[in-house]
Amino acid sequence: MIAKLACTCAFAFAASVAMAQESDTIEEMASSEEVSKVAETLSKIGCTATAVEKESDDLFEIDDATCQIGQYDIKLNGDYKIIVMSIDE
Repeated sequence: MIAKLACTCAFAFAASVAMAQESDTIEEMASSEEVSKVAETLSKIGCTATAVEKESDDLFEIDDATCQIGQYDIKLNGDYKIIVMSIDE
């Protein structure tokens, strides 16, 4: 009986830890105003984005941006300036 209770408690604890970790990794999507500003910056270098993630108040991430020179992952700071651009092969 004690072993069954311990197993149930362990399972419940593991499930709650997994859910907490999952919620920590969910990123917020940028607002329409932020997306517009990101799109303006990206257009200057011939790129477009289908989705803009907001990693923090001063960091935006675009996975799989389509650019005239290929496909890239791009990060912009809170001033909408590109700080990282890496080829996405």
